[in-house]
Amino acid sequence: MVNDENTGGSAAEKEQLNRIYQLTVQIASEMEKSRIADYTQLLHKPFRLIWLNLLSGTARGVGIAIGFTFFAATIIYVLQVLGALNLPIIGDYIADIVRIVQRQMELNTY
Repeated sequence: MVNDENTGGSAAEKEQLNRIYQLTVQIASEMEKSRIADYTQLLHKPFRLIWLNLLSGTARGVGIAIGFTFFAATIIYVLQVLGALNLPIIGDYIADIVRIVQRQMELNTY
């Protein structure tokens, strides 16, 4: 039979060390997935950080502008269709709104 002194400790100690090892491997894996090293390198390069934030902000602004344009065009189209139906009361208000928007679009020639 093998003595515990020759194997490096008791079974409980080995289990505890094995559990610590597994947790360490898991933490290292999670840190690798989160790309914490890339983030810390980015913090040491402030001009790159500013450049990336400028690009992402510009892209976000363009995306919002395009999205709002499609949304507004869809709403105007729906209002035109509803105005063409000649619904009482509602149709007059919708027609007024459509006329106002169309006049504004004709005036703003950039």
